[in-house]
Amino acid sequence: MRIAILSFDGFNEVDSFLPLGLLNRLKPQGWSAELCGPGPAVTSMNGVTVQLKRPLEWANEADAVWFGSGIYTRAIAENSALLDRLQIDPTRQLIASQCSGALLVARLGLLGDAPACTDASTRPWLVEAGVRVLDEPFHARGPVATSGGCLASQYLAAWLMWSKAGEAATRDALTYSAPVGEKADYVERLLARVRPFMAPA
Repeated sequence: MRIAILSFDGFNEVDSFLPLGLLNRLKPQGWSAELCGPGPAVTSMNGVTVQLKRPLEWANEADAVWFGSGIYTRAIAENSALLDRLQIDPTRQLIASQCSGALLVARLGLLGDAPACTDASTRPWLVEAGVRVLDEPFHARGPVATSGGCLASQYLAAWLMWSKAGEAATRDALTYSAPVGEKADYVERLLARVRPFMAPA
């Protein structure tokens, strides 16, 4: 399972690094999550520069694509030359968007008529684009899921893991990272949010 975490200049570290850590907990099951972007390196909103091993186009080959957020997402959504490099296919890929990443998903026509979750800053831009925005941290329909609020990326990661690795593996991966002394309750709360959106086994 290969997951492309799209990260552009100005990216939000929580929205990219948290899923990078969580999803790679499934490396023993053959999972690999990697940051990819439009150049050899990207610099986060707080000045962290990361060397990228994968180009933006790698997302076209991945099994899942994670659209992270950042301070320049609105400008990126209007950059046709950049987005034309992406050929995302929801018939064979899972699509996850975090906060303003929903703008890119909408711009690429991947949301269809589905509602979306996002952060408060992005909400008016999505509404302007004709998207119905939910006041919820997580929502999924078919192969597309969205989340709003940086820490809601946990729900998005849980959805991805559960979709392809099953509930037991997801529970194990989340338990490893959950706070000591409250692991069981913490993980159950995460899974309870995602469970209504999972197809029956």
